[in-house]
Amino acid sequence: MNEMYDMSIVTHNWGVMLVLGIIFINIFMLLSIQNLAKYRRAMLLFTPIAATAIGMVIFTGVVMMAAKHLDFTIENIAMIIFALTLIYLERKRAKALRGTSQKEIDSFKNFKSYALNILLIEIFVTLSISTWMWI
Repeated sequence: MNEMYDMSIVTHNWGVMLVLGIIFINIFMLLSIQNLAKYRRAMLLFTPIAATAIGMVIFTGVVMMAAKHLDFTIENIAMIIFALTLIYLERKRAKALRGTSQKEIDSFKNFKSYALNILLIEIFVTLSISTWMWI
C-alpha cells in the first residue's frame, strides 16, 4: 500500500509540473500565433491535453486520499478548490475563444489580453498552492 501511495505522490508532483508546463505552452501559443483560425485549431488539439493533465493531478490526489484514509484537512480542501478554480478558468478561456469573431479585427486582440490574464492567474494559483504544500 505504501508503494502505491509513494508512486501517487511522485505522479502527483509530475502532474503539477506538467500543468505548469502546459500553461506556459498556452502562453507561448497565445503570443506567437497571429491568426485566429490557426489558434483555434491549435486549441482544438491542445485543450484535451490540458484537461488530461488536470485530471491526472486530481486523480492522483484522490488515490492518495483513499490509500491513506486521509480526512478533509485544510490542505486537501485547498487543493480541491484549486482544481475547481483551474477547471473554471479554463472553461472561461475556452468560452471566450468561442465568442471571438473572424470579422472583427480587434476581437482576437482583445481575447489575447483576456486569455493572458487568465493564464497568469492560473500560474499564480498553481505556484501558490505548490509553495504552500512544499513548505
